[in-house]
Amino acid sequence: MNTFGRFFKGALIAACALTALGASAQQARKLTYATFYGSSEFYEMSAKYFMDEVTKRTQGKVTFQPYYGGTLLKTAEMSTGLAKGAADIGAAVPAAFNPREFPLTGVVMPFISENPIAVTYAFKELMDTTPELQQEYQRNNQKLLWALASGENSLWTNKPIRTAADLKGSRIRAIIGVADGIKALGGTPISIPWVEALELVQRGGAEGVSGTPFNQAVITKVYDMAPYASNAGRMGVYTPVTWSINLDTWKSLDPATQKVMEEVAAEVPGKYFAAYEGEMNKAVEQARAATKMTYVPLDEAEVKRWQDVARPEVQKKWADMARPRYKNPQELVDKFTALTRKYEAKHPYVTGFDRLSKK
Repeated sequence: MNTFGRFFKGALIAACALTALGASAQQARKLTYATFYGSSEFYEMSAKYFMDEVTKRTQGKVTFQPYYGGTLLKTAEMSTGLAKGAADIGAAVPAAFNPREFPLTGVVMPFISENPIAVTYAFKELMDTTPELQQEYQRNNQKLLWALASGENSLWTNKPIRTAADLKGSRIRAIIGVADGIKALGGTPISIPWVEALELVQRGGAEGVSGTPFNQAVITKVYDMAPYASNAGRMGVYTPVTWSINLDTWKSLDPATQKVMEEVAAEVPGKYFAAYEGEMNKAVEQARAATKMTYVPLDEAEVKRWQDVARPEVQKKWADMARPRYKNPQELVDKFTALTRKYEAKHPYVTGFDRLSKK
């Protein structure tokens, strides 16, 4: 090989090496993470896994500064704050607190399924196959990393609710589809923060609270203030909790880091639900030992009455909001329901109240 050839070959190797180095070299970044959950709440295990694994797999190039308990962004501010870049990553319930901006996310609504595992995977597949749903996050300057379905809904009151007639006129703290269902059944939904609602029940200013998963309600001892528990006509899963990254932040990351984040985010639901079983069993044992708590089961005929009355109203209210973003909302509900049934067959699940009933 002549001198020019050797020089050219060496220069080519050097250029390739520099290109490879540049492509893999993510600049050190510390990303802010905002959540309204406390650091010890069970939902946060998913974000902790994500942050730990991303830091590990990027060899420490990407680290995180978490802000727990609404210290950076409050619950109702989360989605808008994330869109504006007040945090890089955030946990939110957009269908509940920003329904006009995220109407299609609200397709996860009561009376479709009691299985949070199935709903989580169904929503993921719906997101992956529905451009309109993807655009919902893009319009709000976000990229969805992962979502977890809420556990099955529970209703806690200061009097036994055995029939829909017992609910009539009762003031119940509730949100989104849960509130629409309560209203359809004759109750009076009130929209106030969770802690304020419990205090109001204690003072006699309201009869109950709903819109909280069984396990979360039991672990936080809601029964100390509202001792009568119900599955609320098997309302089931009522919303997803989402973890999204600001779209500008996402675009500023190099492809290798984006790939790591997507890989870890895909692992989160499996890790979360592997631990969820233990959390649910813990809640059931606590409920059994709680002398102040009384579970008031509804017979299947009464459950059917609740569902026949409330489900059409819940879905109609959602469809009216979703229609400007999706021409045929019923088509989206049907698609999501079919996906949910597919994943229900793959991931059997027993609700907290049903576990509690099996002495």
